[in-house]
Amino acid sequence: MYQASSAPLRQVLGVIGTSGSGKTTLLEYLIAQLANRGLKVNVIKHSHHDLELEPPRKDSARLRMAGAAEVMVASPFRYAIVHELRGAPEPTLEEQLARLSPADLTLLEGFKKYPIDKLEVYRREQGREPLYPHDAHVVAVASDLPRPAELSVSTAWLDLNAPQEVLDWLLALVEKKRHEMSPTA
Repeated sequence: MYQASSAPLRQVLGVIGTSGSGKTTLLEYLIAQLANRGLKVNVIKHSHHDLELEPPRKDSARLRMAGAAEVMVASPFRYAIVHELRGAPEPTLEEQLARLSPADLTLLEGFKKYPIDKLEVYRREQGREPLYPHDAHVVAVASDLPRPAELSVSTAWLDLNAPQEVLDWLLALVEKKRHEMSPTA
């Protein structure tokens, strides 16, 4: 099990669900809407697979493969840092968060086992059991099913097919946490 963060307070929300449940589609909508409202949103996407961020024959890949610890690729439009672990352990969530610039909200896709607040995206048609019954950190579920009668009243149940409803919930959560984190709270 992963430890709770000792990093400085940040607004972080995990978005979890099985493959094909619609996490990325929902995140695209939420991020676009939050950005349109002037909020700065960071995202960390966790992958269990090796990452190939540049074609193998490009200069940056060749330099990385030659042994560079980090390669930064920069342009007038964006930059990216590729850090080779070369057998070192994967950075903790806290270390990953520390590498990001400050934001109003950092959304995490994946990180199912971390003790952080989570929004589960659940579709019964995926043929898998939901995660929320076994994870006390799931604070909301966006689903295409009706709210289960036995669900705790403290868990928000949102209509996955009404993304504005999910956005309204998220905006309220961001505001609530902003207030809780303010020095006057």
